[in-house]
Amino acid sequence: MASNRPVFRFGEQENNKVSAPEAYPLPTGQLALSGPIAKPAPGTLPLRGDIAHIALANRYLVPHYVVPQPRKIAAGGAKLLLSNNDSSDVLAELAAGDMIEALDFAGDWCWCCLGPEGPTGYIRSAQLAPVG
Repeated sequence: MASNRPVFRFGEQENNKVSAPEAYPLPTGQLALSGPIAKPAPGTLPLRGDIAHIALANRYLVPHYVVPQPRKIAAGGAKLLLSNNDSSDVLAELAAGDMIEALDFAGDWCWCCLGPEGPTGYIRSAQLAPVG
């Protein structure tokens, strides 16, 4: 039986606080294409060809924008990697309890950032603390 509850809800959800709307207001006014831009270096901005962090909507055009999910790093910490490969370059060492912004999950990997200005990379989903 299908549920009529929303899949996504902003504000307080039980004990989890989702602060995205207050932290990253949605763009207002008309957005426009204003010509070519320099492509950011890999691992910097939370921007891929298919999706970008909602805070970048007024600067970059992509098919989809993501409101990030705040998540904590689990015990043991994690390495923020440039690509979804364990032998990839390490962008940052994250300690247990550090907060990240999860943007996309695919297979065993989470594409995430430390904020809308980066750094941005991949960590194994198992290195995230359980929600709730």
